[in-house]
Amino acid sequence: MANGTYDVAIIGSGPGGYTAAFRAAKYGLKTALIEKDAKLGGTCLHVGCIPTKALLFQAEIYDYIQRAGEFGIKVTGASLDWKKMMERKREVVTKHAQGLGMLAKKNKVEVLAGFGRLTGGGGVEIEAGGKKQVIKAKAIILATGSAARLFPGLEDDGEQVLTNVSVLELKKQPKSMIVIGAGAVGVEFASIFKTFGTETTILEMLPRAVPNEDEEISAELEKQLKKRGIGLELNAKYESAKKSAKGVTVTYSKDGKKADLTAETLLVAVGRRPLTEGIGLEKTKAKVEKGYLHTNEWMETAEPGLYAIGDIVAGMPWLAHAAAWQGLAAVAKIAGKPAQPVRRDRIPMVTFCEPQIGSIGLSEAQAKEKGYKIKVGKFPFLGNSKASILGAHGGFIKIVADEKYGEILGVHIIGPSATEIIAEATTALQLEATVDDLMAMVHAHPTLWEAMAEAANAVRGLTVNI
Repeated sequence: MANGTYDVAIIGSGPGGYTAAFRAAKYGLKTALIEKDAKLGGTCLHVGCIPTKALLFQAEIYDYIQRAGEFGIKVTGASLDWKKMMERKREVVTKHAQGLGMLAKKNKVEVLAGFGRLTGGGGVEIEAGGKKQVIKAKAIILATGSAARLFPGLEDDGEQVLTNVSVLELKKQPKSMIVIGAGAVGVEFASIFKTFGTETTILEMLPRAVPNEDEEISAELEKQLKKRGIGLELNAKYESAKKSAKGVTVTYSKDGKKADLTAETLLVAVGRRPLTEGIGLEKTKAKVEKGYLHTNEWMETAEPGLYAIGDIVAGMPWLAHAAAWQGLAAVAKIAGKPAQPVRRDRIPMVTFCEPQIGSIGLSEAQAKEKGYKIKVGKFPFLGNSKASILGAHGGFIKIVADEKYGEILGVHIIGPSATEIIAEATTALQLEATVDDLMAMVHAHPTLWEAMAEAANAVRGLTVNI
């Protein structure tokens, strides 16, 4: 590691950090990317999005094999090879990690291994192997990410008590699992393990599952989870957990009464905490609240030349693509290049449970709270030909629109390929499209995508297929 001066130094190499670094280099900026683990990709690539979605795809394949008889295909003797599945997941991660290393070299981004710490005045101290060196940068981007939260007194032991990290390295499939938290992480892992045959129960302290989604999405997911045999206890507040030879017993309270639930494993999926401790923020003017940094729409903090992106930013979702988008906005500002500022309501949310969820913009309740006079259109996948072909009828598309002009305020999808279909809605909101624009767009047949046009038709009371 050599001391030097850079146009931009980025601390953290997750999707936000490496995206910002590669774009900065393409702008001609001398760029340093600082990573404590010397592995590019962050939580998303190594213990988050990518390995989890690899397992979800494997679960989808297994589910179709179990249902093969519905499609006139006879399958006998199908079984899980747990070791091979885990190997395949690791192969996907390794491939993309190596790809990031190659891209760093291609873009002439200097990767510096070590823990990055602000020293003030544009300085960054990098500590590795007991040695410390300092570099200087005209602009600094903090992209240090987050880690899973645990309840006080609980520790991730990798066998009985698990987080999103250790659950990805289980040596064998558990017979039963309790999942605490019905957010995206919780329902995704519940979907995976239930499909593989693990008896699964979710405990959620709030009144509904996926509480950040539209209320009708939550209600549909709850119905579908129960249909698949996943236990779901809402308004269930965690009290304690005790390990034994039989597994883990969780005590929770609901409706003023306490209850116990025992399973072989416990997965804690109750959110994440920002990794901002010890990175030198006290040497800056940045406003920090409960570990989260406040920024403007260009991701600038109150400290001149200091930016923050990703999971450590107040008011932003813990999403890899949100971090990447923020990184692009920040480096464009640093380089003086044209760009659009970050808007929270233009970030799509995707959850890869079964059925999938995709959403963007305002929910029905949020639109009403903001004073909009709205019209809502819904179309069920039950009326979609491609959904019939796939044998996936559950769910719907819901569009929340301004009543007078038809401007699309929010789109909410639960059903097959929802995480892909949401792309059209993202484009529509970005271009400030109306439901009439969607109605006028030719949607190919037979596709799941057609349901979007029908949801737009529903806003105007003009659906064709229901």
